Amino acid sequence: MKFLSNLFKKKIESVEDILSHPDGKRYYRDSHLIRKNMIDEDAVKIIHRLNKFGFKAYIVGGGVRDLLLGRKPKDFDVVTNATPNQIKKIFNNCRIIGRRFKIVHILFRGKVIEVSTFRSLPDYRLGKAVEDQDYLIKRDNKFGTPQEDAARRDFTINSLYYDVRNDSIIDYVGGFDDIQNKVLRVIGDPDISFREDPVRMLRAVKFSEILGLEIEKSTAKAIRKHKIELEKASSSRMLEEYNKIFRTWKTSLIFQGMAEHGLLEVLFREAFEKERKKNSHFGEKFLETNIGKRLAIADKLLTEREEMTPHIFYSLIFSDLVTDALSKENMHLVSSIKNNLEPIFQRLETPKKDKDRLIKIFASQQRFLSTEDEKSSQNNFFRMKDYFYDAFMVFKIGAIAENDEKSIQSAFFWEISVRKRPIPVKKFSGGGNSGGGGNGGGRNNRNRGKNFRNKNREEGGQNQRGGEERNRRGDVSPSDSQRSGGKDSDSTGTRGSDSDSFED
Repeated sequence: MKFLSNLFKKKIESVEDILSHPDGKRYYRDSHLIRKNMIDEDAVKIIHRLNKFGFKAYIVGGGVRDLLLGRKPKDFDVVTNATPNQIKKIFNNCRIIGRRFKIVHILFRGKVIEVSTFRSLPDYRLGKAVEDQDYLIKRDNKFGTPQEDAARRDFTINSLYYDVRNDSIIDYVGGFDDIQNKVLRVIGDPDISFREDPVRMLRAVKFSEILGLEIEKSTAKAIRKHKIELEKASSSRMLEEYNKIFRTWKTSLIFQGMAEHGLLEVLFREAFEKERKKNSHFGEKFLETNIGKRLAIADKLLTEREEMTPHIFYSLIFSDLVTDALSKENMHLVSSIKNNLEPIFQRLETPKKDKDRLIKIFASQQRFLSTEDEKSSQNNFFRMKDYFYDAFMVFKIGAIAENDEKSIQSAFFWEISVRKRPIPVKKFSGGGNSGGGGNGGGRNNRNRGKNFRNKNREEGGQNQRGGEERNRRGDVSPSDSQRSGGKDSDSTGTRGSDSDSFED
């Protein structure tokens, strides 16, 4: 059967064999709703300036895709036939970056617009995939035509060019129809595409969940077939993709998609190994697992405008590893955590500062169970730690996921300290703020404060005159007054910094 499918598979001998529309099919204003006024005005200026110097230039990629899907793009990328050095001669406010593939960042106040040059198609794309060949892209600075650049991109939905001159969309690969039909499809042979850039498999699942697209059959099949290739991907690129996923508000759904396509068996295999072994339907029932529940709660908190850092998400993913570690007896807490996390740290090439922070987050989890009022000074010291918020959110999410009533009550106690902005203690606190509220209470407090200030000025003047007289007599040394003033000053300054630290 495999022999027959390969026999009748379309043979690719040129770029035109990859493209659905070799000459480029144009969709004009009557076919779509994208207009120039929807595009970032600085991106439009870049295109007009490149056109003025005789170069082609278009909006490309996610910006066009998102507008066609009725979504707001987070940025706009430009593609052109001008080389990076030619672009640099035209724009003073730019820099060339990248080693694998050089691109240009044009800098504006508060933003950067990425400009890339049309890439050429590698020779190995023109032919059948060879099993033992290494297709991983290591350097890619050969420039080409718009047709080659479109054929070279990852998915059809990301390969549409928008021409600002006449509001038309140029489609070489069938991406316009795929967007209308809600289909995610790899350009060319997926067996080559995913080995060429393994991160595309992770991006395929992410786009599918975020944009509500169905992954086309041959693309889905190739993901399962080549998932092990993800081990060859650059760790920095993988971390970048994870951090993007954590900001989507759909991390739990994306991880469910990754589970269904077998990617978690490669990416976070240590964290998910036990769940996969005890649950034969791990992919389908991912949201019922401990990690799935925690990630779903984190997504919900994000929709409620809570802040969720990458450290929180990594902690939620690794939590089961640490729970097993803490159950071992006669081991030091921190060393136990380190020993159990080190294998996944090494494989993911986690930076040292992130390792240290994650270990601190886990090592402090039991501390949240202590809520005695007599330990208020220790609690305040704990709140000052730079990892406190991350550790608290991990504890709170874990308590909710496990439906642990005691931990939930402890989380509520600490929640007050996280939410409530500390009130600085003033040198002179007249009366108190109990009771009352509203405008009347505010006026009374202000009047009391004014009375105290007036009184202090009168006493201050008397003290100053009395102090001069005493100094002449030698009753008070200057160092005493300095120590007294210094103490008050330090106390107020510390409270002020506390207030800033816990500001929402």
